[in-house]
Amino acid sequence: MILFERCEVYSPEDLGIKDVLVAGGRVVAIAARIRPAEGVETEVISCSGLRMVPGLIDGHVHIAGAGGEGGPSTRTPEMPLSQMLEGGITTVIGCLGTDGFTRSVVSVLMKAKSLRAEGVSCWIFTGAYQVPTPTILGDVGKDLAMIDEVVGVGEVAISDHRSACPTVDELIRLASQARVGGMLGGKAGIVNLHMGDARQPFEILYEVARRSELKLTQFLPTHCNRNDYIFEDAKTYGKQGYVDITASAYPYFPDEEVKPSRAIKELLEAGVPSGNITMTSDACGSLPSFDEKGNLIRLETGRPSSVLRELKDLVLEEKMPLDHALRFAGSNVADILKLSRKGRLVPDSDADLVLLDRDYRIRHMLANGRWMVRDGSPTRKGTFEA
Repeated sequence: MILFERCEVYSPEDLGIKDVLVAGGRVVAIAARIRPAEGVETEVISCSGLRMVPGLIDGHVHIAGAGGEGGPSTRTPEMPLSQMLEGGITTVIGCLGTDGFTRSVVSVLMKAKSLRAEGVSCWIFTGAYQVPTPTILGDVGKDLAMIDEVVGVGEVAISDHRSACPTVDELIRLASQARVGGMLGGKAGIVNLHMGDARQPFEILYEVARRSELKLTQFLPTHCNRNDYIFEDAKTYGKQGYVDITASAYPYFPDEEVKPSRAIKELLEAGVPSGNITMTSDACGSLPSFDEKGNLIRLETGRPSSVLRELKDLVLEEKMPLDHALRFAGSNVADILKLSRKGRLVPDSDADLVLLDRDYRIRHMLANGRWMVRDGSPTRKGTFEA
């Protein structure tokens, strides 16, 4: 057992000063005072001055690498475990991106299994930019129903020069298969959509809803802050469907991207329900820039730690209470993706927790009840990390 004493606990709700007891990979109790049981070996950690928050959930990461828009040398590498730990992330959702031709969903699945073996939690989306989209078992519904790690479909591209330009009927068919497969497998069955730079990118989703029984909440559009005009459309779309803000691109493209922390604040001010908003990193994916002729002129890649950075800015720059800010990379993601024991610190939740100092530096971190960071230093590394 591990007993964390005198923490300022956010579950994400502000619970005040509490003790937190962890055992068997789960949160056992949260109370004003917890006494170690006699005869049970208990490690006691004094947490005075520290804030305990749920381990962050990064719902969109290219864990097995991505990119390639500039040729073979521009393929990004796999994400090492250390990048999750530096960002306080205990759960990640992996996906393919542009390259559904030379990369496979199987490689993403095996990387997810690798991260699980290293101690963190990981699920994946089946598919890639293309429609028809690549799968493991030949059908997105089968992948969702039969493969534990698969919780949805994506990253499927629309409104982008790299997309397969799916029709309304193709999106209806894809989302319907995902929904039924999700129902059979007890999964979210959501379709994660890459939003490109084309104007009015949400129109095809409105048409899907008009021509089928599908709801807009069957989709999770990402990169909704990639430029001003898409972001303005997201303020309307987000009142009915989910919108995901990308954290890692802003430092590279500040003249194009809407800063993630500011974007979340503006979405809320526009009347978008808080529960409809998530923030993810898009880490290890390529962040390309193209000229007017479609030539690649720049290529960057992001890191998962961008999520924690923008959460910090939500609190310090946008003056949002911490308990509210945490939801966008925690309980909101868990609810949308049906990750029942993630995103919250409550009895019987997974013991995914991060202790932050007043400067938002990570002092301690557990994933599934196992030490990942202690006294500011990682206690685990990926298998092949030096």
